Amino acid sequence: MEVQRKKDQIKSSKSTFLNYSFFKIDPKWRWMNEVAKEEAAKEFATLVTVANTKLRVYTYSTLGLHSGTDFMLWMVSDSVEMFQTFTSKIYSTILGKYIEPAFLFLSSFRRSIYSEKVTPSFMTESKPLKYLVVYPFVKSREWYLLPFEERKKMMDEHIAIGRKFPEIKLNTSYSYGIDDNDFTLAFETDDLSKFQDLIMQLRETKVSLYVVKDTPMIVCLQRDIQSIIMGLG
Repeated sequence: MEVQRKKDQIKSSKSTFLNYSFFKIDPKWRWMNEVAKEEAAKEFATLVTVANTKLRVYTYSTLGLHSGTDFMLWMVSDSVEMFQTFTSKIYSTILGKYIEPAFLFLSSFRRSIYSEKVTPSFMTESKPLKYLVVYPFVKSREWYLLPFEERKKMMDEHIAIGRKFPEIKLNTSYSYGIDDNDFTLAFETDDLSKFQDLIMQLRETKVSLYVVKDTPMIVCLQRDIQSIIMGLG
């Protein structure tokens, strides 16, 4: 009921903001004794539980999946100030003394101008899938100067390919104006090979001619935060 209430609040809000915060662990953490690590993990898990009464927080491990990060917190709220409050509390924990921000992507949800039928996964009742692949996305200025109908025709091709992979859930959010990149993309899947098939096909579309950047592309594994922390070494 609580999760549903938060989703209803977010759906009815004028703005829905998303924050993908990636963190890197300090090697000194690994020298702590196991009892201290367990206490730190419990403290952080409690913080995430409490935070989930005010916003939505999804937790992912990136350990061994990208050289620049060890875990990621995906936050959804109608207030960017809520992200600041939660992040401040993170750094006040024991674990917070041993982590540094690695990447941070800030964005907001808007309905696609190309298809009203595209609904992001986080606005549905579906549970998070095993993997979340997150990456910033930048298009060239030339793209925005094209006539709308020309852009829509290319995007229709792009969207049609995505529909060939219904098992892959898409979360597209707009970043320009509130972050450096144009969009932040986050694909959910239980099968990374299928995701790779999707990307290979998307890169053969005409839209790809106008892509300036779509890296770093970071694979995240959905896990509960306590096990993530205890797995940091």
